[in-house]
Amino acid sequence: MKNIKVLGTGCANCKTTLKLIEEVAREKGAEIQLEKVEDLPAIMGYGVMSTPGVVVDGKVVHAGGVPSRDKIAGWL
Repeated sequence: MKNIKVLGTGCANCKTTLKLIEEVAREKGAEIQLEKVEDLPAIMGYGVMSTPGVVVDGKVVHAGGVPSRDKIAGWL
C-alpha cells in the first residue's frame, strides 16, 4: 500500500490533485492511504515551496500545478 500525502492549503489545484489521485488509484485497483496536509510548517518541512505538492512513501515526487494522470499512474 502506498502512503500518499497531498500538500497544500486548500486551493482548487490541491483539491483537484487529491481527486485525481483517488480516481487513478481506483481505476488501477491500487491500495493507497491518502492524506491531505494543510499545515504550512509541515508543508515547508518537506521543502515544498509551490503547491500542490505530492509525497509518496516519504519522498516528494511533485510540486506546483496539477500532475497529469500518467504521472500519477507512474507513482502507483
